[in-house]
Amino acid sequence: MSSPPATLRVHLVAGGFPRGSSAGHDIDAVRLEILQRLHEDERATTSVAADFRDIESWLARSDFLVTYVAGPFPDDAQAEAIAAWLDAGGRWLALHGTSGGKAVPLADGRPGRAMSSARHHDVLGAFFLNHPPIRKFRVEVTDASHPLTRGLPTSFEVMDELYLIELRAPAESHVLLTTADLPGDDPAPRTFGFTYGEDTSVGADGRTRVLGYVRDHGAGAVAYIALGHCHTPATNIQPFVDASVDAEGTTPLHFRGPWESEAFQRLLANGLAWGLEARETP
Repeated sequence: MSSPPATLRVHLVAGGFPRGSSAGHDIDAVRLEILQRLHEDERATTSVAADFRDIESWLARSDFLVTYVAGPFPDDAQAEAIAAWLDAGGRWLALHGTSGGKAVPLADGRPGRAMSSARHHDVLGAFFLNHPPIRKFRVEVTDASHPLTRGLPTSFEVMDELYLIELRAPAESHVLLTTADLPGDDPAPRTFGFTYGEDTSVGADGRTRVLGYVRDHGAGAVAYIALGHCHTPATNIQPFVDASVDAEGTTPLHFRGPWESEAFQRLLANGLAWGLEARETP
């Protein structure tokens, strides 16, 4: 009789802010899909939380962390706990809004809010600035040989929120996904979403922006994929969308976007497989 496969413990954080809210995303659908995929892998046993409360106790018994959040973020102590866990060999698959954080009023008193930088952005390696309205754009796969991008075409189109992401440790980050489908001068309307100053998401060429990377962290690693928006009529807060989605700018009430993309589904499958190798890879 063959022995059962070794159990790998996964902790999934999927939730919005305020606690228990959707925060403009169909988090229930994402949570269900990720849990179903993990359930189908005999190696995995999964715990679930809506935010990072008590993350230290969950990580103490976990090999792999998966996050899909819209608002919740680790405070400084929780970020340090994640960093120590990564150093010891854990792997973290961070999706979409994980690069966000706390939105604060503008210092000069103008209307609007801006993202506030925190310790968890340094641990993750990315800081969210803003995104333009949902649109269609092309994603370039810069390393198709990596386990996270294996099986992907060299490029693919997707409808999604195109995140403007500042890399916090570019020299330490192995870039996997980029796009050049936004203008360099005003990539997101300054009256849409969050206010930001310098566009620190753009590369030296004035056009290329990173949408996915993997980064070693001690004996462990972090993989971040900026794609992943979805909403329902009950959870939608998009005021309008780009003409590439709807000619009138009307927001689709049911939007699955990347979750209906074969390429994104491959990314998700690869990412979960990569994380489940956390304690199997010497």
